[in-house]
Amino acid sequence: MRGMKVFVPDTSVIVDGRLTQFLSTIGEKVKVVVPEAVVAEIEHQANEGKAIGHTGLEELKKLRDMADRGEILLEFYGERPELWQIRRAKAGEIDHMVRETAKQLNATLITGDQVQRDIAIAKGIDVIYLTAKKEVRHRLEDFFDETTMSVHLKAGVKPLAKKGKPGEWRLVPIRDEPLSDEELEEIADDVVERAKREPDSFIELDEPGATVVQLRNYRIVIAKPPFADRIEITAVRPVKKLSIEDYELSERLLKRLKDRAEGILIAGAPGEGKTTFAQALAEWYASMGKIVKTMEKPRDLQVSEEITQYTALNGKMELTGDILLLVRPDYTIFDEMRKTSDFKIYSDLRLAGVGMVGVVHATKPIDAIQRFIGRVELGMIPQIVDTVLFIKAGRVAKVLTLEYLVKVPSGMKEEDLARPVIEVRDFETGELEYEIYTYGEEISVVPVKKEEKAPALRLAEKRLKQEIKKFLPDVYTEVEIVSPHKAVIYADEFDIPTIIGKKGKRITELEKRIGISIDVKSFAEREAEKPKEKIPVEVEEKKKTIVLRVSPDYAKKPLKFYGGEQYVFTATPNKKGLVKVSKSTPIGKELERLIQAGIPIWAST
Repeated sequence: MRGMKVFVPDTSVIVDGRLTQFLSTIGEKVKVVVPEAVVAEIEHQANEGKAIGHTGLEELKKLRDMADRGEILLEFYGERPELWQIRRAKAGEIDHMVRETAKQLNATLITGDQVQRDIAIAKGIDVIYLTAKKEVRHRLEDFFDETTMSVHLKAGVKPLAKKGKPGEWRLVPIRDEPLSDEELEEIADDVVERAKREPDSFIELDEPGATVVQLRNYRIVIAKPPFADRIEITAVRPVKKLSIEDYELSERLLKRLKDRAEGILIAGAPGEGKTTFAQALAEWYASMGKIVKTMEKPRDLQVSEEITQYTALNGKMELTGDILLLVRPDYTIFDEMRKTSDFKIYSDLRLAGVGMVGVVHATKPIDAIQRFIGRVELGMIPQIVDTVLFIKAGRVAKVLTLEYLVKVPSGMKEEDLARPVIEVRDFETGELEYEIYTYGEEISVVPVKKEEKAPALRLAEKRLKQEIKKFLPDVYTEVEIVSPHKAVIYADEFDIPTIIGKKGKRITELEKRIGISIDVKSFAEREAEKPKEKIPVEVEEKKKTIVLRVSPDYAKKPLKFYGGEQYVFTATPNKKGLVKVSKSTPIGKELERLIQAGIPIWAST
């Protein structure tokens, strides 16, 4: 036994498998002394349901197997630490006990922790530092091919893979045999060990029953009982990395993203390509010399080295937001905004002048904006969000822009109903699609469809017609609901007194029954109020006449001609669409006056 090397490992090389790998390569029999402090720390982690605790127990069992085969001598040494010492393991209590054991036994300390190595050297303790050993293949990678976005592994079920491209994913079985609990435990242990060893990998979250790991470009979620009914592993990776040029965006949209858009939402359903587009946008901004940072939990964006990726500081994104307020990047990519606190952080950073790009789940473009309603003041939304990019099947399917105005909402006619309104328009066409405003105490998101009435207004219209039929069975009327609180009844001029009733008694009773204010107007008044189709008119002034030219489509049809909003006269164009007016006539003189004043001439049917 004299002369046999004695090794004292710490927790870091046991929980990630580095110790057993090292022992299998040294080619001589050695004595391994495991401090009871290390066993206690691993046991504590396993009892808390942490994956690294379970992998540590597996490694201890491997050491016992090696000892039983006569490959090493295995001994456990020292006193079990107090609970307070275990809880203060991160502060160095357990590492101190391991160093003291190595010193007392005049043994060589084996560690994978740089701080532990440096302190051991400073104290004169012989130390071996085990660096990460990269493996060519990882067991989990066998389930992936070049078209696989994610794999879904659960004990007792066939392994499944999601293959295809954004918007066209299909879930297919990888093999016919179901996975066993033992297979998944091995895969989970291997994932955690790799995450501890590899410098470009890390354990993002380790809670009882749930572990989130970033293993190179794989985001892996390991779920175990009691959190899940059986062990399950879900691994996701980006299938393809695209540049902004691959999206073939219009020059107009690129100009907006470059010069004006600073509160951007990237929206879309899961699997449609939101994150891939966010990566492309981040790198595009970075290529223009902008300082770009990301906020992610977990960190899974695949971006270039010049873009720093931040996660939740001390588990809180609010603290990360505070740091970014000090860093003041040009743009921050906030991936996976879900909770109310996420939207408030986005808003705070945007109002502080930081360009923000938020990624949100939404099945329709407007849903992304609605996620802010109730979380921030309505009037602040256009200052926070100015552009919504909706991603579908890996393409930018729609772009919405926001503008804040004071106006009468569409569908309302009374001027006293003017209020602050957020207009949501299609960026490419300029068409108004939605209006967001306060009505009563509620915030309404109203689709603007000029040819359609809201279902509630159509229902009120139907009920009003039924009530009028009861009151006035022999009178022909037409009804229009102009707002939730006002309706207009149209009838022939001679029927209006009958509808109003003596001293307005009948119409007052009808208003009480329906619960809204009612106006009564003649059909003639309605025709006068109808918006007129503006027909373009070309004006040619000759020596003695003024020639008005319209499209030949209106030939031999009576047209009303206007100067600005003023009606001038009615005339029927000839087959060439011409109307000639002598300057010596009163109409000719009026047209001449309008032309000299620069007032446009137009026509209507």
